[in-house]
Amino acid sequence: MGNAQQGFAQGLKLDEAAPVKNLKLIKEEDDGNGHIVRTVQYSKGNVRVTETIFMAKAPSRVTLTKPIKPDTLNKSLLEIIVNKSQYCVALYYRNKPIRVYKAVFGPNPKLNKIMEGDRNTPEGKFTITHKNPGSKYTKFMGLSYPNDSAYARFNRLKAAGKIPATARIGGDVGIHGIWKGGDDMIEMGVGWTDGCVAIKNQDIEELFSMVGVGTKVIIKR
Repeated sequence: MGNAQQGFAQGLKLDEAAPVKNLKLIKEEDDGNGHIVRTVQYSKGNVRVTETIFMAKAPSRVTLTKPIKPDTLNKSLLEIIVNKSQYCVALYYRNKPIRVYKAVFGPNPKLNKIMEGDRNTPEGKFTITHKNPGSKYTKFMGLSYPNDSAYARFNRLKAAGKIPATARIGGDVGIHGIWKGGDDMIEMGVGWTDGCVAIKNQDIEELFSMVGVGTKVIIKR
């Protein structure tokens, strides 16, 4: 994504706790090079935000809706693949996809997380460390960020003076749902999180029921 969120790219400081309202699609077009360019507007607090979303078109795929009984799954054979450029979360079982959900991230999905407060979604290999069924975003599954590779990158950048000496690496990154009535934000591809992966509420309910602590998660650009 280029200027993924014009309000933020222009230096606009928004209240992250403020609810998002009045989401409206202004324009959508195919750029002819495998991307969808979508312009949306929404209200956040007292600010009206205009956001341009540059999204890779997801490849055609068979809709994966076959009923699944979570209790029949061997959780050690499950793996979650998060693809930021395709705005999706895929659940694999025995190396085959069994579910694909639409997803959104921070304002700039093409950026890897460097430090606390950058609102970027980390890339790499992680595991689910804990599950919270009572999250304000419906349900939350915490990821093992920061891991060893994230610490190594963070320390290397700090030593090179590329990030502030006072910077912290951050944490509390996970996969979660969205506030009630907010599924349109996922559908439109609006990058509203602080670096987490967000999917629709009915999707987080299903995913939460199938995976467990220790499930592998790969996040890629």
